[in-house]
Amino acid sequence: MLKKFCLWLMTAVNLFADDAEKKIPVGGQAVIEGVLMKGKNLWGLAVRRPSGEIFTDKWPNSSRTKRYPYKLPFIRGVVVMCEMMATGFKALSKSAEVALEEEEEKMTFKDILLSILLAVVAVGGLFIALPLWLAGFVAETPLYVNITEGILRALIFVGYVAVIGLWKDIREVFKYHGAEHKTINAFEHGLKMTPENIMTCSRIHPRCGTSFLLIAVIVSIIIFSPVKTLIAGESFVLQVLARIILIPVVIGISYEVIRLASNSGKFGICIIAPFLTLQYLTTREPNINQAEIALVSLDTALEGGILA
Repeated sequence: MLKKFCLWLMTAVNLFADDAEKKIPVGGQAVIEGVLMKGKNLWGLAVRRPSGEIFTDKWPNSSRTKRYPYKLPFIRGVVVMCEMMATGFKALSKSAEVALEEEEEKMTFKDILLSILLAVVAVGGLFIALPLWLAGFVAETPLYVNITEGILRALIFVGYVAVIGLWKDIREVFKYHGAEHKTINAFEHGLKMTPENIMTCSRIHPRCGTSFLLIAVIVSIIIFSPVKTLIAGESFVLQVLARIILIPVVIGISYEVIRLASNSGKFGICIIAPFLTLQYLTTREPNINQAEIALVSLDTALEGGILA
């Protein structure tokens, strides 16, 4: 259960990718013993079976952000996040079934609601309530409390990633995350698509969703500051609830920042460069077999034709 929660959280972070097709043709996500890739029309999943064979699956890549009002700025970021989380759940469930040879029961609507509730409580407690509580011991004025809270939130997340990275199973997922990045880098640089060429590429990619988290921390400082002033003196519970309610606002603005940077060429890359360092924690150097899985996943998402 703990491993699935850790993987779920990384899914929520790492699948958060821009949907501007002209600039961003592909995206991806590491799963258990495999990789999920996003093409223009399809999601492609490739998972290594215990026998060594490669399982593949695909399904349509359709998004509400292609129509109103979901495509409007600030709204589309929240929609994309929800869609990516749903896709991530599906891919993680399928990869566990294939890689671990475990037949998982279909989740009922009640199970899904309970999972969402538990996730909100866990994330709210660890990344919202805890830094807010700790910040109260360090600073006094609303602005300084908010800045301290944002810094603590970033440190807690980095610490969380570092700790789960010590877990062998999670390290393997991080290796597939590295293979996903290398494969996308090879594809976008026009290399001949072979596992050997993929291994020569960087495991750092400017569109990785982990960079979004640190950008969201800065945005949250700006958004939460006036709220902190308005509800100064109110109960701790009310202050936590106010931040939870404003999460969609933070997500929407952070998404637009990443989208703008992605569409601004080298200037945009320079702006988000400091945020890319977190990827050294969320990725590991893959082996050539993991690069092969990522390549098959991308080939599936792009409806074939790229395997050299």
